[in-house]
Amino acid sequence: MDKKTNMEELVREAYEKGSFTGTWLYSENGEIVSKGAVGFLDPEERIPIKEDTIFQLASVTKQFTAASVMLLVRKDFLCLEDEVTKFFPEIPYPGVTIRHLLTHTGGVPDYFDDGDWFTNLWKEEHRVPGNSEIVRFLCETELKPYFAPGENYQYSNTGFNLLAEIVERLSGVPFEEFLKKNIFEPAGMTNTRAFHTRRDGIPFENYARALVLEDGRFVPDADSDEYGEVTAFDGLNGDDYVYTNIFDMLRWDQALREGTVLTREEQMKMYTPVKLLSGEPYADEDGDGYGFGWHVNQDPALGLTVCHSGGMPGVHTFYERFVDADRVLVILCSREELDIRAHNALFDGLRDIARDNEPKPIRTIEEIAVQDPDRSEWDSFCGKYDASAEEGLLLEEVFRKGENLYAVLWDTDSEKRKTAQLYPLSENRFGLKWDSDEIVFSEAGVAFGGEPCRKLS
Repeated sequence: MDKKTNMEELVREAYEKGSFTGTWLYSENGEIVSKGAVGFLDPEERIPIKEDTIFQLASVTKQFTAASVMLLVRKDFLCLEDEVTKFFPEIPYPGVTIRHLLTHTGGVPDYFDDGDWFTNLWKEEHRVPGNSEIVRFLCETELKPYFAPGENYQYSNTGFNLLAEIVERLSGVPFEEFLKKNIFEPAGMTNTRAFHTRRDGIPFENYARALVLEDGRFVPDADSDEYGEVTAFDGLNGDDYVYTNIFDMLRWDQALREGTVLTREEQMKMYTPVKLLSGEPYADEDGDGYGFGWHVNQDPALGLTVCHSGGMPGVHTFYERFVDADRVLVILCSREELDIRAHNALFDGLRDIARDNEPKPIRTIEEIAVQDPDRSEWDSFCGKYDASAEEGLLLEEVFRKGENLYAVLWDTDSEKRKTAQLYPLSENRFGLKWDSDEIVFSEAGVAFGGEPCRKLS
């Protein structure tokens, strides 16, 4: 298999179909096999992205927060079994430990569960809340825990905000400085830093701002009517807000292999899947476990692999280390995709190639939709609907316009209605361009993303 050519062709096809703008790098045994950049930094498409362009990592940041905690454990500044109330007595979540936060098993609510707390401060006090205010957020909102500590797994950005705040308090230096001095500089990651570009400005000229699609054109996320509130969260640390490029992420892999920042023993603790109170290891729908800031998997052919993805409006990132096979894959994207299926096919395809497998072709929903569908039942699909789900995209209405079907959806995250064309995938299955969930009509009723919807009229 010619991995270099296969990866380049796959990326080029995704770019031409409007589903990837960014950089990628794949390495085996310390040697770069494939790398490159496609697309532009600016909405006007005048400034091309380069291979050394800087991107926001989003949740790929969590591994650096977890590494910071391990460095403090090494120095006996804290213990993995320390309860969070040892550092923040006022937090109403007793029994939650450092280990719980690292593995998303503490039940601590995610700040997105009450994001208005941040956006209200931003709008009313004209300031972006700092990470130190995460404790105040938890106390004032009094959000209920998801479950008892260790009972289950529920992804929580807030847990990593708390970890960053603990690192800052115990080390006596700002979290951003701790990362720089103790991780980035020793690893040779000279183009990497934690900062708050929406709050404080842009320190890198070669920075790929997150671009989102709005009213048919791309705009920076902070200037968007739908996503502009991302600025309200830009003072947080630990869960996001590390910026870097593909070459520094390769250096991070090399530093881990050489034990420059963390010893092999420390890393293996981080790569150990968490066990729940039941004694069973947690595993997601793909069979992956979760360690300290890493998804963990044992590949039958390649051994231990660890990875993490990241996502914010206009930002899609992925980082995977093949620990035993000495391979690493980095994907950094800074523009909202036009077609979610083509976008996902690129990420899946690059991972397939890295595993010595042939990738599936990149196809948009227009390409997979039934080209001459039977429309005889479509009028019966139309009407008002009441979704049983409480969050996510909720189906409100289906209507016909000309030869096409459309859906009106309520987005609980942005609190906005969206109208989208429905593409027929079979006689009763329909898909959206920007969401992978399907709407399925049957005699039993209607389901969107597997959630039943009651027809009102």
